[in-house]
Parts: sequence; C-alpha cells; structure tokens
Amino acid sequence: MPGRDEVRPLSRAELPVDTMEMARFLIGKLLVRGTPEGRTTGRIVETEAYPPGDASGHHFRGETAANRSMFLEPGRAYVYFIYGVHFMLNVSSEPARTGGGVLLRALEPVGGIDLMRARRGPVRERDLTRGPGRLAQAMAVVPELNGVDMCEEGPIWLAEAPRPAGEIGVSVRIGITKEAHQLRRYFERGNPCVSGSTAHNRSDN
Repeated sequence: MPGRDEVRPLSRAELPVDTMEMARFLIGKLLVRGTPEGRTTGRIVETEAYPPGDASGHHFRGETAANRSMFLEPGRAYVYFIYGVHFMLNVSSEPARTGGGVLLRALEPVGGIDLMRARRGPVRERDLTRGPGRLAQAMAVVPELNGVDMCEEGPIWLAEAPRPAGEIGVSVRIGITKEAHQLRRYFERGNPCVSGSTAHNRSDN
C-alpha cells in the first residue's frame, strides 16, 4: 500500500455519476477513516448498488430528512442504523436531487489493523471488515459522518487504488426482499474478505 502521505483522495470528477457504474468503480479503491485514535484504511472489495427507482432503496419514496444525503452530489456519505444493532455506510451516486447510493459491504484491511481489532475484538483479520456491520464497527462509522464529503481528506474519504482490482463478479444482493432478483452486488472474486455464502459469490458476469 502507498505510504500514509501518498494516498490521494479521489476527486468528484473521477466518480461515475451513475449508481451501477459507481458500485463497480469502487471495487479496489480505498476507504480511509481518521479518528483521534488513529487512521484505519481498507480496500473496498464488495459493494451493492441501489439506483433510482429501486424499491429496496431508502430513496424510493422520495427525499426526507433521514435520507437527504442520498440526494446530494456523488461522493457523500450516507449513514443509517439498522436492526437496532449496526450502522451502514453508503456513498451517494447520482446527480444532486436524484436519490441513489452504493452500500459498502466489505473491505480488505490494509492499515490500522490493530485499531480495527481493538474495536472488533479478537477475530481473524479477514473477518474484521467482512460484511457491512463489521465494516462500520471496525471503521468507527457513526451518525456524525452522515453527509460528509468523501472526496476530500477528512474524517472519512475515498482514495485511489493501491493496486488494480482483480476479476469483478456480480450477483444478487444479500438480505433484501424487494427486487431481490436484480444483479446489483459487485465483489472482487477470490478475495477472502468478501461476505456472503459460496452461492452468493458465484459470478454471473
């Protein structure tokens, strides 16, 4: 991985202004989180797309105070709480005033691993950020990050890829009931940090 000072934030101009394209584009890129305790960094290896018109997306019925970050320009953080247990981290992905988002489902830990482990407990390294709830815990995702610009160095941001992504697979999304047949989940094939079952990780592309 590049040294700490060599990691370059992705500019907004580099981001696809399309949810499906964004979900694929983010595979292999870095997610960087800075806190007073230190910096944690993970390589994005799994995403799910929630484009405009998707009945399973929080934006489906229009903009509200709760989902407003999904209607900002691409590259904003959308954070929500689910099941009374986990936070989830998404990236806004459509032109401003159009709702859309990409859920970050899994990372490959590459920096600040001891700090991730302090937050997550004594688990295998591959399990530190394997799944969106674990990812959020390891990366200290909190409500205050909602709406943050992830295209500039700050509390949480997206950065250039340390190496090219491997072969990218596509499958149905995990744990949803509406539009569950849609092939809107992307993952780096063969990466042990990808979540889901063997069946989920069979590529249809």
